[in-house]
Amino acid sequence: MTPPPASLPPGAPRVGLPADRKLIGPHPFHAVGEKYIRGVVDGAECLPVLLPALQPALPADALLAGLDGLLLTGSVSNIEPHHYSDESSWDGNPHDPARDENNFALIPRAIALGLPILAICRGFQEINVVFGGSLHQKVHEVPGLMDHRENPEDPLDVQYALRHEISLAPDGLLAGIAGTDRVMVNSVHGQGVDRLGEGLVAEAFAPDGLVEAYRRDGGAFLLAVQWHPEWKVRETPFYHGIFRAFGDACRQRAQQRM
Repeated sequence: MTPPPASLPPGAPRVGLPADRKLIGPHPFHAVGEKYIRGVVDGAECLPVLLPALQPALPADALLAGLDGLLLTGSVSNIEPHHYSDESSWDGNPHDPARDENNFALIPRAIALGLPILAICRGFQEINVVFGGSLHQKVHEVPGLMDHRENPEDPLDVQYALRHEISLAPDGLLAGIAGTDRVMVNSVHGQGVDRLGEGLVAEAFAPDGLVEAYRRDGGAFLLAVQWHPEWKVRETPFYHGIFRAFGDACRQRAQQRM
């Protein structure tokens, strides 16, 4: 049975979700997937605040003012490769330069301000690039690595079903949440970490050795995962635990801010 959705208390911490910029018909819209919004509400028990992705970008401090956390979501788009290498992009690679511009400004300021950050999929890749890391543009074409993509023809419940095991770093944040050293996760990504950014600590690995999660020590809560824990967050205890840990960090931040 699916647990009921959380009810937010007055004064719930405010979590910013930077938007994608996408065309719907001829008009540009700023959009955030509902599953991420539900993850903030039902998993972290925080109030979601959608942040626009205008060009030129609005000042990062203005967007982050009054927030208690930042959730960097997944997306259908990929980071433009000139941000992390001299590789050219591939034909048909979906990009969102407005999101790139905004998030690459927001991330360093959020860290400097001590905001808790949870990053998922594209967000996981964004933080890695900010810290000087690089990405595989097509993981499935790298010798020795698995095909981590979903089948887009499958129903969503199949696309986001638990698919492969990950091994968790001993004494890491995720191992503490899971209470074990191995868990199953979904796998819905075509790109992935090539070189891990400076100062980031690997938290989880796929069976092929690909980094699936990392944290940053020595500051506010920062956890980044390649899979999608927001998917039906209250139905999978490990996923829910990730959002609860993030929400707890946001509540601590809100108390400090008040």
